[in-house]
Amino acid sequence: MDFDTYLRHDATALAALVAQGAVTPQHLLDLALARHHAVHGRVNAVVRLMEDEARRQLQGPLRGPFAGVPFLLKDALQDYAGLPTTNASRAMRAHVPREHAAVVRRYLDAGLVVFGKTNLPEFALKGVTDPELFGRTSNPWNLAHTPGGSSGGAAAAVAAGIVPMAAGNDGGGSIRIPAACCGLFGLRPSRGRVSAGPDVGEVWFGASSEGVLSRSVRDCALALDLLQGAEPGDPFIIAPPSAPYVELMRRAPGRLRIGFTAASPIGTEVHPEALAAVRHAATLLRGLGHEVEEAAPQIDGAALATSYLHIYFGQVPALVARMKALGAGDGEPELMTRLLVTLGGALKAPALSTQLAQWNTFARALGRFHQRYDLLLTPTLAHPPIAHGTGDLPAAQQALLGFLQRTGMLGLLARLGLLDSTVQQIARDNLRYVPFTQLSNLTGTPSMSVPLYWTADGLPLGVQLVAPFGREDLLLQLAHQLEGAQPWFDRLPAMTREGAHASGGAQPAAA
Repeated sequence: MDFDTYLRHDATALAALVAQGAVTPQHLLDLALARHHAVHGRVNAVVRLMEDEARRQLQGPLRGPFAGVPFLLKDALQDYAGLPTTNASRAMRAHVPREHAAVVRRYLDAGLVVFGKTNLPEFALKGVTDPELFGRTSNPWNLAHTPGGSSGGAAAAVAAGIVPMAAGNDGGGSIRIPAACCGLFGLRPSRGRVSAGPDVGEVWFGASSEGVLSRSVRDCALALDLLQGAEPGDPFIIAPPSAPYVELMRRAPGRLRIGFTAASPIGTEVHPEALAAVRHAATLLRGLGHEVEEAAPQIDGAALATSYLHIYFGQVPALVARMKALGAGDGEPELMTRLLVTLGGALKAPALSTQLAQWNTFARALGRFHQRYDLLLTPTLAHPPIAHGTGDLPAAQQALLGFLQRTGMLGLLARLGLLDSTVQQIARDNLRYVPFTQLSNLTGTPSMSVPLYWTADGLPLGVQLVAPFGREDLLLQLAHQLEGAQPWFDRLPAMTREGAHASGGAQPAAA
């Protein structure tokens, strides 16, 4: 098998070839490593190679539906025993977990051959992937642009052809945003569908979920079959699907009622290309027989953003404190993380509790919407994938905030309420490119980004669909239908297609 053949198969198909004896897991690993080395200097998707661990894994029997398929973890929450989980932070380079996270154990039990960890912003706190520790990751569709975040390294690795599928997690859009930026399929499961154990009960009060980014819907469905289900001690157990997702996916979704909106919930500008992406999806869905009309949940988007950002700000000091308790070193976090620690530390417990209580209000409103509409359609992003550095705080503002933080004035001003306008500006700037994804996180509902649209500049721009709680099956059924109506599997970045052409049938050298 050469790289071109490797690229033409999803993870499900590669596993079938391994099971048939048509290709060996060792050869697939060699292909993945060779591709990583070929693109690493341009893309910077994989920040920790685990070749020795992968070779040892190949020495034992490989069992499971993905047996022999190369795979990558994200360097956050997905602990691999004996190796650091850095969260892309200098402070966490010495943190070495003693046991696998539940999701990692399930990936390994499925036969996936884990050979590395992917890049992310420090502590997974941004929608772009640019940590100081590892350097920024670039979008294979255009290296001057971001692959999104926080699972940006995972998305870039899949789009660049290193692996057909990679692990991510999503606390505010971190699977769907990079999927939309990189022309991939990404599904965020319902709250509690996949265990966050054993070290954590619920990440970000349950706003975060584990999942994968993939080029095919069936890979995602099969991965969800393997990941779903509670671990001992989980805070609650969600009802399991009526059948395996990979079977439910193949069933026709029926005629669905879909409400769509392209208006930013926080009142910021939505790029014409994002509007066009939603209109294109609505037309495609109507052509498939679905009833599609403009409608949106009766939710105060600004209030939802405020609630999300209270949790976002409030979690960071607790996260950094927890990391120190787990063995974080003396390395200083990045400026923005330090600012969030200070600003979050100024939040009072009653304010945080009030904002958490708001989640119920949003969930009830979305529930009422779903009584009338099966799904909600929105842009995934309000703007095509942004160029590197777009949205960064101006250097002068960074310098001022850094000075105030170092001198202790920032915390004092925040506690006195004198930084409210600055905090609101940071919050608004942080969400203006990605205002649509947080609804699903706070309401605990499943959602997906589907690659149905490319801009005039050739950049992917996915659309989002949100389902009622527990209805991943409905999302997968519709995604499978859309995949058949407008296939995207073979739509790849030029650098990936050129890599396949350049392989010329040659076998990759073992790394």
